[in-house]
Amino acid sequence: MKTTASKSAVVRARLNHPVVDSDGHMIEFEPGFIDYLEKVGGQTMVKRFYSDERNTGAWGKLSQWYRLSPEERRAHHQTRAPWWALPTKNTLDRATAVLPKLLYERMDDIGLDFTILYPSLGLSFPHFEDEELRKATCRAFNMFCADYFREYADRMTPAACIPMHTPQEAIEELDYTVNTLGLKAIMMAGHIQRPIPVAVQKDANVGVHAFWLDNFCIDSEYDYDPVWATCVALKVPPTFHSPAMGWGGRTTSNYMYNHTGHFAAAGEVVCKALLFGGVTRRFPTLKFGFLEAGVGWASDLYAGIIARWKKRNPRGLENYNPTNLNKELWLDLHRKYGGRLVQDKLDGLQSPGLMGGTKEDPSTLDDWRACRVEKAEDIRDLFIPNFYFGCEADDPLNATAFNRTMNPFGAQLRAIFSSDIGHWDVPDMTEVLEEAYELVEHKVINEENFRDFVFTNPVSLWAGMNPDFFKGTVVEQAAAKALKNERH
Repeated sequence: MKTTASKSAVVRARLNHPVVDSDGHMIEFEPGFIDYLEKVGGQTMVKRFYSDERNTGAWGKLSQWYRLSPEERRAHHQTRAPWWALPTKNTLDRATAVLPKLLYERMDDIGLDFTILYPSLGLSFPHFEDEELRKATCRAFNMFCADYFREYADRMTPAACIPMHTPQEAIEELDYTVNTLGLKAIMMAGHIQRPIPVAVQKDANVGVHAFWLDNFCIDSEYDYDPVWATCVALKVPPTFHSPAMGWGGRTTSNYMYNHTGHFAAAGEVVCKALLFGGVTRRFPTLKFGFLEAGVGWASDLYAGIIARWKKRNPRGLENYNPTNLNKELWLDLHRKYGGRLVQDKLDGLQSPGLMGGTKEDPSTLDDWRACRVEKAEDIRDLFIPNFYFGCEADDPLNATAFNRTMNPFGAQLRAIFSSDIGHWDVPDMTEVLEEAYELVEHKVINEENFRDFVFTNPVSLWAGMNPDFFKGTVVEQAAAKALKNERH
């Protein structure tokens, strides 16, 4: 029997506030999940789950690695699948991620007061291409979680799987998840891979390679505003935990190469779209979480969008309007300062490309029209209050969220502590909080920043739309006080 407190328990004992983990991971008890899948779709659906039909979609295709020979992998340019992604040497931690009763018993030693638990196997369910299988696995997972974790609701809650291939299926599962099952945290697909129509017309099988990313906001296949409106009505903040492996530069045979930065790449797709698509303008109370991606990319995105607005806002665009080029001065300067090669080619200066550029449709010139940005500060107000960024404990760039000197307009980004317990990132659950606290010990952030990281910001995300989120939990009173202070 262990008699000494863990490093994280020692850190937790020094704090005057709770610790809320916004991204722990369960390892699903698969036989139990399969029972629910059978209830939803019968033995036929269970067989489909274990068939090749499961190997479609953003993550499903990754598992095809093991079905191909080395030569076939090369020919298909097959992305290396995640491998050995779960802890094994630390058997206690492996079992803790599977058994909520064991996790409940160990919470204090891990240093956590409350945790929101995300899927492992279920991460892929919202991305299955087969509609029936996608809906059935998400429904079965949510039913399973509602029953499996109910007894331990004062210290943990699961995040439900919400498919997003169409607004209708998203709304149906949102309604069932919240109103029937009583779940209060959700994980949506962060993008949908859709085949490029022209490519599919030429070859029906090429869609697996020739696809575009539907970000739900810009050039989307559907209008997803009804989904966001449903989230507001049901008081659930959308959170995203989707992959980017298998597209872009992440299609190599090296897992670590593909993995590094992939959650950030996927998070940027939807985060950027939500702002440019005007979602945070139309739904100002809606909060979004981007998980397991860190916050360094978000600091870069936030600053980068502001920098671009300053140069390419509707007024700034006049600096690049071809009609503003002084053609006489342009030619005169070439005559006076051009060398022999230029002098011999002066007639070529009249080409449209050299004279300034293409003609554009005036109605499409303002890239900021959907979010109605009129000044740079508007970007801060449409970004900072609405977006929350899940940060693992070992990421030193967590500090960038709190660097008011670096972030434009002295902003502090909403970084949220995300333990990732249950996955290979965490070889020892009892060291995660202590590892996160090292930024304080190294004087990179202060105690107030750390409180925001592990408590205030998580409370703002989860209870900002639903003040009752922490009702009946061990952090109820502290969360209510923090939420009251934020509103004042």
